Amino acid sequence: MGNNGPVTRPASARAPRLDQLCAAAVDVARAAITEVDPADVGEHLQAVAEGERLVTHYFECRLAGYRGWRWAVTVTRVPRSRTVTICETVLLPGADALLAPGWLPWQERLKPGDLGPGDLLPTPADDERLAPGYLLSDDPAVEETAWELGLGRPRVLSREGRTDAAQRWYDGDHGPNAAISVAAPAAARCGTCGFYLPLAGALRQSFGACGNFYAPDDGRVVSADHGCGAHSETLIEAAAETPVDELPTVYDDSAVEAMSVSRAPGSVEAAEPAEPYGHP
Repeated sequence: MGNNGPVTRPASARAPRLDQLCAAAVDVARAAITEVDPADVGEHLQAVAEGERLVTHYFECRLAGYRGWRWAVTVTRVPRSRTVTICETVLLPGADALLAPGWLPWQERLKPGDLGPGDLLPTPADDERLAPGYLLSDDPAVEETAWELGLGRPRVLSREGRTDAAQRWYDGDHGPNAAISVAAPAAARCGTCGFYLPLAGALRQSFGACGNFYAPDDGRVVSADHGCGAHSETLIEAAAETPVDELPTVYDDSAVEAMSVSRAPGSVEAAEPAEPYGHP
């Protein structure tokens, strides 16, 4: 077997030795944070060797709102000197510290409805929801057709953008699982309604806009299997009218007071013949 040279092994990393003079300088480390209210500095927790003649002292933090945090004071000394000096002081979170939520870019913090009047929301150039649109032509006829096909814009929805929008609409308040859709008759689906305006393009088979003034979804995008009680073919059968017999008028004679009436002079009795009027 050939000799490939000496085999080198990495030296084992040794933990730094705790300097006893720096470790004993607890009062020196505590004095470094005396500008803080003494009531906010608790007991000494530990001393950790950071390097040669470099030690960090940890103290309990009692500041309101900083549960689980620790004061960290790093001290050191020069070789052959017994004088310990301060390197830095800092407030660090412990293992069970109460921390603020992680920072998120503004694009990820936005929620639906955050955009108000006058607000501007720039779209990133690499937004995966958008794809490059149609490049303009010099032919006016081509341009007119391209615009009708939705190709006259710099960018259009990509496959990912259409999928995200479709899923969001379908799972929202205008999909088949909305409360108003579940309560509607099974046949009252938007896809068969006369007020349903299908969208153009790839979403035409699944979504459209409601054009019924009286429907709660008027002017909104709804799924074809969404539904409500304002369907154009919703018919309510009128109950058959039951004929009512008209009864004769009945008077209560007990409430009528009988009165005798005298005949006026010249009146004729009922049994007497009528007087002639001279007509032939």
